[in-house]
Amino acid sequence: MDDLFQLTQTQSAVLTMVVVVAMFLMFLREVFPTEVVAMVGVSVLLATGVLPYEDAVTALANPAPWTIAAMFIIVGALVRTGALNAMTQIAERQAKVSPARAIGGGLLFVAVASAIMNNTPLVVVMIPVFVQLARTLGTSASKLLIPLSYAAIVGGTMTLLGTSTNLLVDGVARASGMRPFGILEIFPIGIVVVLWTFTYLYFMAPRLLPDRQSMATMLSDRSKKKFFSEAVIPPDSNLIGREVTGVQLFKRDGVRLIDVVRGDTSLRRNLSGVVLQVGDRVVLRTEMTELLSLQGNKELRRVDQLSAVETTTVEVLITPNCKMVSRRLGSLRLRRRYAVYPLAVHRRDANISKQIEDVIVRVGDTLLLEGAPQDIQRLAEDMNLGDVSALSQRAFRRNRAPVALGVLLGVVVLAALGVAPILMLAMIGVTLVLVTGCIDADEAFSFVDGRLLALIFAMLGVGSALQSSGAVGMIADTLSPVMLVLPPFFIVLSVYLLSSILTELVSNNAVAVVMTPIAIGLAAALGVDPRPLVVAVMIAASASFATPIGYQTNTLVFGPGGYKFTDFLKFGIPLNLSLAPIVSFVIPFIWPL
Repeated sequence: MDDLFQLTQTQSAVLTMVVVVAMFLMFLREVFPTEVVAMVGVSVLLATGVLPYEDAVTALANPAPWTIAAMFIIVGALVRTGALNAMTQIAERQAKVSPARAIGGGLLFVAVASAIMNNTPLVVVMIPVFVQLARTLGTSASKLLIPLSYAAIVGGTMTLLGTSTNLLVDGVARASGMRPFGILEIFPIGIVVVLWTFTYLYFMAPRLLPDRQSMATMLSDRSKKKFFSEAVIPPDSNLIGREVTGVQLFKRDGVRLIDVVRGDTSLRRNLSGVVLQVGDRVVLRTEMTELLSLQGNKELRRVDQLSAVETTTVEVLITPNCKMVSRRLGSLRLRRRYAVYPLAVHRRDANISKQIEDVIVRVGDTLLLEGAPQDIQRLAEDMNLGDVSALSQRAFRRNRAPVALGVLLGVVVLAALGVAPILMLAMIGVTLVLVTGCIDADEAFSFVDGRLLALIFAMLGVGSALQSSGAVGMIADTLSPVMLVLPPFFIVLSVYLLSSILTELVSNNAVAVVMTPIAIGLAAALGVDPRPLVVAVMIAASASFATPIGYQTNTLVFGPGGYKFTDFLKFGIPLNLSLAPIVSFVIPFIWPL
């Protein structure tokens, strides 16, 4: 296809930059998922010949994404064997003795653990722990969940394995001819980031964090037992021919109309226009007193087998490996398959309770579900849902937990000693957790975030196009005259701030891939060592605090904490602004320009 588009070097560079800018704008608008936008961008670059096919194939051979996938599986083995839940049990015991100490210890554990493992499953496991700690302290979960996310973020800045972003920056830097980063090379700057962030949390969290209520607290009354009561409209009922939403019987205190089932069809989608017919089944959510009163009502006839099913209201989190992601809620047929009703969805400051069946499920959503406890548990296991307010009840393979933990530590230690490349060690580790039964193959690959890998591979192609088209050189030549007169501190600060701002707006991995070659090209134009600028990109692309979309752990705590978008801005921007000069001051001392 190269023959179709005969572009000059300048035209190729300009087209690449236009495509990248267009991608970032589409990332912001969120019309399409980020991985779809990235694939469209790289496809345009391939089709126009700006990205040579050979360079695209080379990008696919980058070891970083494969290492990330392997580490996902090893961490999945930790989750499956219950190794992570051991910490939750310790935190529970400490909460009864000293809740404040349990919070501090929990945050410290999260930071340390995030240094050697993917922090997304770690935060998923720890969310219910911190929700319970909040209840023990008599405070709202919103006071603790942002600190949980921040602890996971900064912990990941201490080692190369801490986040996928670090591995990705290292992979792009290697492809550009730089010497590989050691697994502990960034630890000195990482510990500075951790210490400052924890200091900020200690002094500012009580003052700036909001007191918000989660969706489950706002929409459900847990003090009274609720029941699903299903009743049929008999032939002699006076309700026949009446619009269901106008029936006073269904408007009484303690009664909530959930659904009308006609034949095998649920009419819940739009109850306002439903006129009752003989044989319609009305599903009501009632308290015990109302359930008993309905028994003597001649207008309805109870369906015995479903009339007294005690229900519970549960707030569940949509995690990256949840099987509901990107599917329409109505198409999941939760009522028919599990006898579970979704009552509301929380997303981006809003509780969606109308036309809920049209909602496309996204990572970070929280769903308010109601049904019998055993039915909700079955749904949670089938779909990989996590209860926001309670620890997992899943049966773990605890006897294999030492094996999974040993494999993870073995990968980290051997990589730190330089015994073998990280990818080789990670692949051996995956083999060990599979062969020893720490995790089954189908479970293992459910922990691999295919959407993230698609994004990474596509962005690696975009990054390659930035270099091969000459766009990196054009950007570097434009910026270098201005930056030549700046001292090292301001050079690093400029790269850090640009990376940080972009990360708050779009995917951190996308920013890492785009900014790394720009940082390397800028260093070449300035005649300085690129390593400090690449480290600045690595830290800035990970240390994302000011929005719930910049980093996935922020997205995960958004719903359970009942946060608003502005809560992250208010609490995260001061941390971003204070951290930028500190990191920019320290980096040149460790890696001189």
